[in-house]
Amino acid sequence: MRSLREALGQFATGVAVVTTMTPGGERAGVTVNSFSSVSLDPPLVLWCLSDRAPSAPVFLRAGRFAVNVLAAGQDELSRRFATPARDKFAGIDVLATPSGLPILAGTVATFTCHTVTVHDGGDHHIFVGGVEHYQRSGGEPLVFHSGRYREFASSPG
Repeated sequence: MRSLREALGQFATGVAVVTTMTPGGERAGVTVNSFSSVSLDPPLVLWCLSDRAPSAPVFLRAGRFAVNVLAAGQDELSRRFATPARDKFAGIDVLATPSGLPILAGTVATFTCHTVTVHDGGDHHIFVGGVEHYQRSGGEPLVFHSGRYREFASSPG
């Protein structure tokens, strides 16, 4: 299993934090590197969450989520949302979408979505979301490769 994980780690990915809030106000957030575009028409994205994640029941109940694409230098946010904690949002700059979803400040892009479907994917749930709103701030993204955070080297002109 470890060698498969190491081989998969050779594919460089962006890093995102997916956040949600239930109608009752329960918030959850989790770091993912499984975010991907599915379709432009209609606009659909997907991401994956372990069946064993403590936040899985919250995401399954919420019916909505926001994908926060992290910027270079936001590796501490990535670590925070990858680690179990009582309130992962405590002490950080959190904004809210018009629908009330928590989003993180300083990211390179955000996508606010409603859950279209959830598929069984082995030991993960595959969430497919319909993009309702997105915002692109730009900048360099946080990248994960071979078990480490990476930053792009700026190329001349």
